[in-house]
Parts: sequence; structure tokens; C-alpha cells
Amino acid sequence: MTDAERALWARIRAEQIEGFKFRKQAAIDDYIVDFLCLERMLVVEVDGGQHAIRKAEDDARTLALGMMGYRVIRFWNNEVLRNIEGVLEVIRLVLLKQV
Repeated sequence: MTDAERALWARIRAEQIEGFKFRKQAAIDDYIVDFLCLERMLVVEVDGGQHAIRKAEDDARTLALGMMGYRVIRFWNNEVLRNIEGVLEVIRLVLLKQV
């Protein structure tokens, strides 16, 4: 896990957001996702700089996961490290289906 992934995991594990359970490095079909809330079919991905050059690949992955019924939200590493409270609020709102 990257520093950003570790920081986020420390804040979402053990049902810390509204009681929702997350798994880390979860397998979905042929994909390994950073974090998964199975109850809400929510995938949270934390992307580093290498993803800027892999946008088409990430878009295809997001589309494939979406076709399986998952909602995918992505954050950049620097977003997580610099504004974790904002990231957590977005995740909370998505879990509560307010966005």
C-alpha cells in the first residue's frame, strides 16, 4: 500500500464511516481494487501519478466495474494526503447516497 492508501485505510477500517465495512485490496472478477464497501457496491481507488498516463486503462476498468454494478470513486494520492477530511466526507456522502 502507498502512504496515501495507508492513511485512508486507517480512517475507513473498522466501520469508522457511518458503520460501513470496507475491505482493502479486494478482488472483483479480474480486478484488485484498493477499497471495497460490498454493502453499497462502492469501490474507492487511490491513484498515484502513474494513473495520469493510464487514463484509458483506468476508464475501461471503471466501466467494467460499473457494468458489474459497482460505483467507482477515485482520489489522487495528494488529495488523500492533503485533504483527508474532505475525501472522507465525499466517501460518507456517497455511502449515504447523497451524491
